Amino acid sequence: MKTLVWIAGIALVLIGGFYAFNNYIYTEKQGDPSMRTSTVEVIPISHASAILVWAGVTIYMDPTGGAPAYAGKPAADIVLVTDIHSDHLSTSTLAAIVGPETTLVVPQAVKDQLPGELAAKAQVLQNGETLADREFKIAAVPMYNLPEKDNSNFHTKGRGNGYVIGRDDTHVYVAGDTAGTPEMRALTGIDIAFIPMNLPYTMSVEEAADAVLAFKPAKVYPYHYRGPDGLADVNKFKQLVNAGELNIEVVLADWYPKN
Repeated sequence: MKTLVWIAGIALVLIGGFYAFNNYIYTEKQGDPSMRTSTVEVIPISHASAILVWAGVTIYMDPTGGAPAYAGKPAADIVLVTDIHSDHLSTSTLAAIVGPETTLVVPQAVKDQLPGELAAKAQVLQNGETLADREFKIAAVPMYNLPEKDNSNFHTKGRGNGYVIGRDDTHVYVAGDTAGTPEMRALTGIDIAFIPMNLPYTMSVEEAADAVLAFKPAKVYPYHYRGPDGLADVNKFKQLVNAGELNIEVVLADWYPKN
């Protein structure tokens, strides 16, 4: 009987310790962003295209512009494509930058438009699915317009992917072409977010700021902000975000160097 009591006591101590450890990790991830461990270098290319250099791994986001746009840049280890539109999907650019060891991640609608060799290499993620690659976890999240209508909409739910990329305690959110959806607003623990704002395709500046204030990333890059009427007012976006939350760092990078 004493042996059983002793074993039960040890089990309770171990369970309590495991809970406390998990609770500490969760608290740290949700707390002060300066406590998070990974450093992410962001290299804007143009509009929706960028490079992340993170823990020795190079991640391309929606590469377009052809091989010259990436001359002198580190080779792609992981490539993420969000949607079928030409400002996100360029098969000629993919053919130039996707190497033998590159992981190409796409939604099914994108794979359906890839030529044979690229299609054979592509790994499909649908909304809600995840994959692991090079110590990164990549999760596909919905990107779509609101209100949800029919297929005449610019971006229908389930066709394209936003992505949350995680490593250690750091998480990067690539929104793609989307409104401030419930899925975006429910995100937590995001360190860097890339948020679009170009009507009529995604959000207004005001809508984008309101969505950001809902999920409060540590740092946000307005990107994908060229529309039919020119460039969105990203300075106003910064003002609106910081009026609601001073601790969010808004980074105004140069996404349109020729304008």
